[in-house]
Amino acid sequence: MKLAPVFHAGRNREGVDQVVIHTGQHYDPTMSGRFFEELGLPEPDRNLGVGSGTHAEQTARIMLGFEPVLLGQEPDWVVVYGDVNSTVACALVASKCRVRVAHVEAGLRSRDRTMPEEINRLLTDQLADLLLTPSRDADQNLLREGIAPDRIVFVGNVMVDTLLRLRATARGLDMRGKLGLASQDYAFVTLHRPANVDDAERLAGLLKGLEAIAQSTPVVFAIHPRTRDRIATFGLGELAPSVRLLDPLGYLETVSLVEQARVVITDSGGLQEETTVLGVDCLTLRSNTERPVTISEGTNRLVAPEQGALENAVKTVLRKDRTGPAASPAPEYWDGHAGERIVDALQAALPSVGSAR
Repeated sequence: MKLAPVFHAGRNREGVDQVVIHTGQHYDPTMSGRFFEELGLPEPDRNLGVGSGTHAEQTARIMLGFEPVLLGQEPDWVVVYGDVNSTVACALVASKCRVRVAHVEAGLRSRDRTMPEEINRLLTDQLADLLLTPSRDADQNLLREGIAPDRIVFVGNVMVDTLLRLRATARGLDMRGKLGLASQDYAFVTLHRPANVDDAERLAGLLKGLEAIAQSTPVVFAIHPRTRDRIATFGLGELAPSVRLLDPLGYLETVSLVEQARVVITDSGGLQEETTVLGVDCLTLRSNTERPVTISEGTNRLVAPEQGALENAVKTVLRKDRTGPAASPAPEYWDGHAGERIVDALQAALPSVGSAR
């Protein structure tokens, strides 16, 4: 979802050639290959086929697979996205090979180093030559960390580009109707972060909370393979019989269900942003967020990942008049043009960045 706006903007720009490298970190065909098709992206030029493993194993495999590709291509830029292991692995290889690195979604901070994603963000931003930020608070984070101002460019949120471009298409899927929820409010759920699903006691509490909510409001749970595996491993499969489990969804199906939901319950970063733009109440089951703008200017709220806190938060949302949040303006530069600004920044910085480092 983050690559697509930059790719489409670059494809229409004279003098820009792009090579798409898929590391294979997200290797499930339902959650990867299908996204390329829905987002209008071509097949990757190379797929490293890394697959799953520990953080160390996965990062090492990405580095070993990416280095010969990079040396064969000799690009002007390596553009990395977000905060996954692929991001830091490819940034490190490129930096050591003296190839310029641009980080899309730079500067986000949860200030929680127990999150693997936070480590990836911190390291990538120290390596990157060009830091492309989605919000003004991200600029301030980077400046506090000693990043030179001329390496920081505020471009806006690429996830919003994709959302606005495909919103009408997603709406046309009518997932709400297909699930028989046309006349009902419902809660849409995703959970995948290790802190929530790798702890048996915490996961059990969250499932019990979802079951309690489902007694009055339908709960639709798009279940991540990791989460499904943990539920089976911990023997928790009978705790939420009233919750409707769905196999992993494509991007368009997800947007269709999110836009029509009464409330979204998640630990995902992207959904915090998308619900802000769509005006849908979002309950993020975490103690922190690297996207505080979704709280200060959006519809997001942090909720302790516990049964009682979850149930109370949902009750609060259901009591609200839902006409208010949708009228709120989106944060600055969350306007559908971040991809174009990124390509502008890459072209503008090319002559000067190399000499600066």
